[in-house]
Amino acid sequence: MSANTVTLAHGAGGKQTSELIEKVFKAHFSNPEFTADDAAVLPKIDGKLAMTTDGFIVSPWEFNGGNIGKLSICGTVNDLSCMGAKPLYMTCAFVIEEGFPLDSLEQIAAAMEKTAKEVGVKIVAGDTKVAGKGQCDGVFITTTGVGVIQEGVSTSGTKAKAGDAVIVTGDVGRHGCTILIARDEYGIDSDVDSDCAPLWGTVESVISVAPDVHVIRDATRGGVGTVLYEIAAQSDVGIALDQTAIPVDSRVKGVCGMLGLEPLYLACEGRLVIFAPADKAEAIVAELRKGKYSQNAAIIGRVTDDNKGKVILETEIGTQTILPQPKGELLPRIC
Repeated sequence: MSANTVTLAHGAGGKQTSELIEKVFKAHFSNPEFTADDAAVLPKIDGKLAMTTDGFIVSPWEFNGGNIGKLSICGTVNDLSCMGAKPLYMTCAFVIEEGFPLDSLEQIAAAMEKTAKEVGVKIVAGDTKVAGKGQCDGVFITTTGVGVIQEGVSTSGTKAKAGDAVIVTGDVGRHGCTILIARDEYGIDSDVDSDCAPLWGTVESVISVAPDVHVIRDATRGGVGTVLYEIAAQSDVGIALDQTAIPVDSRVKGVCGMLGLEPLYLACEGRLVIFAPADKAEAIVAELRKGKYSQNAAIIGRVTDDNKGKVILETEIGTQTILPQPKGELLPRIC
């Protein structure tokens, strides 16, 4: 096994494990709370806490616009943010395949460091395991995060109300489309890039103008369409979408047109779906359009008392159709 790759010895708990932690993880994650002990000891936190955990097994591990390291920070930061919680601390666990290049692991750790610093979240503890050749695909990462919910904010998929506006914070379907292109299974040449981004700043801008926002969700697996169906069921409401108002990047439209895919069902890793009182919607969108990751924010629909549990699409030609409920898996391993 090459000296430039991960070996089983790196996961055995001895000298090589210590060197891996010191040279790769501690070098990128070091902060006052980062620990080599069995658990991090954190300062007292005032307020109600949110906690989440998520696993990341994206294939390929690197894609246009990011890699599994960036994705792992964004995914957990965004799950906390959707609850109105400012991300504070994270832990991460790596399962690395024997033979995985050390310089690639370094790239992943560097991406995690950069993304965590952007948000201000601290990685404080973790774990490293090495799996035998063929037992996993490159590298898997599990992250857990803790954040403090901001005063007066209470969001949930059960809180959508008839009359609410439905907002997306940008064009939809880019991450799923990017992963599809990266796999090179269809011979499509496109420069589409992932929307992968940490969204605490985006949520902060929303609650600055509408602390009474009802629902915030990130549209990951299954995309915006799946999220809308989940919320319609949780809140027992109907949702009416304006097809002409849904922002879709022209490159994504082109790929979807060739392959017969619906952009609403392609994953996003940097987009939120927001349900808010209609009288706050324009102010929310105006604030979002000032942000780094939400310049294409748009109101795409409304919540109704009709067609409960369903999503109705008002088409470009003025007709209405039921958006099919997603089934199966269009793109496995997108996160």
